Amino acid sequence: MFKRLTYGMVGGSKDSQIGIVHRKAINLHGKAELVCGSFSRNFKNTLATGKELKIDEKRLYRNYEEMAEEESKRSDKIDFVSIVTPNSSHYEVAKKFLESGINVMCEKPLTITLKEAEELKHLARKNNLLFAVAYSYTGYSMLRYARELIKRGEIGEVRFINGRYISEWMAKVPFAGKNSRHEWRSDPKVSGLSNCVADIGVHVDNVVSFLTGLKIKALTARMDKFVEPDRLDDNASILINYDNGAEGIYWTSQIAVGHENTLDIGIYGAKGSIEWSQEHANYLKISKVNHPFITLSRGSEEVDDFIKNDYVTPGGHQEGYVEAFARVYDKFINAISKRKKGALLEQIDLDFPTVEDGVKGMRFIEKCIESAEKGASWVEF
Repeated sequence: MFKRLTYGMVGGSKDSQIGIVHRKAINLHGKAELVCGSFSRNFKNTLATGKELKIDEKRLYRNYEEMAEEESKRSDKIDFVSIVTPNSSHYEVAKKFLESGINVMCEKPLTITLKEAEELKHLARKNNLLFAVAYSYTGYSMLRYARELIKRGEIGEVRFINGRYISEWMAKVPFAGKNSRHEWRSDPKVSGLSNCVADIGVHVDNVVSFLTGLKIKALTARMDKFVEPDRLDDNASILINYDNGAEGIYWTSQIAVGHENTLDIGIYGAKGSIEWSQEHANYLKISKVNHPFITLSRGSEEVDDFIKNDYVTPGGHQEGYVEAFARVYDKFINAISKRKKGALLEQIDLDFPTVEDGVKGMRFIEKCIESAEKGASWVEF
């Protein structure tokens, strides 16, 4: 019988958008229970959130340091912590819990510098702890099936990649001093060295890496500041050269009027191509040379059973963002449970975004910044 794990959360008060998403994703499979938290720097907000979530007040903490220290002493300490705070605190919070012997799931970007990300990777390995990063889009069923088709060589060697993650919200709201909920994203003291690339550009890079396994050899990036010239980027155009000779282009934007949350990926190979859109997540467009293209749905008989075994709802029903996020959490939780039983983990058990993916994301951000600061020059990855 599967015994439910326990977890705690840092950040994610009742008014937090992403904290609520994380909790819903974890709850979907019912394999972990939220038992403690430090949901806000304001303890009153933590208490109010804890009361709403029916958490024992004794396990509501004034700050993450107290939470990590007290939980590590308990015989029933939490199995993992979910970190959903703004970027600048990811490193210090994750470091504290890793030092306390607790597995970590952290929002992206992993940290605000590559050096910090590398330190967390080494600390997780040193303490033999699992560390996941919330690259949620890799949980979508049809992206996972696309990865399998590319791996089988269905579209041949990859030649070109087109990826974009674009939205409009920064075009609609001038930030500084006018939108407290989102203002931190363009504030370098909280967000780090980048806004747009760090917030959504890393998703494009992560999905491409997930699908193809290709490594970036070099890139050139132009990072724009249309809304607030004295703050952080809100738009970026990035050219990529990959290690197999393929090329790519990424467009990531928060000022693309007319787009709420558009993530589109196209992988073009010598024999065909695969295209996927987050707004039509149930489908893959598959094209092959000298054949008419087909649109494959997640309900199709052609989709492998090992993909369908992970379905929450059957094919023909729309798969949503929380379901994809839940799949990432489910695989992370399964790995913790297996290790907790004393079993050795195999590579298949680690089929979720790991701290290594978080480190790669930070390298991607820093290389884009390096290129932009050099006038969009090519830089080696």
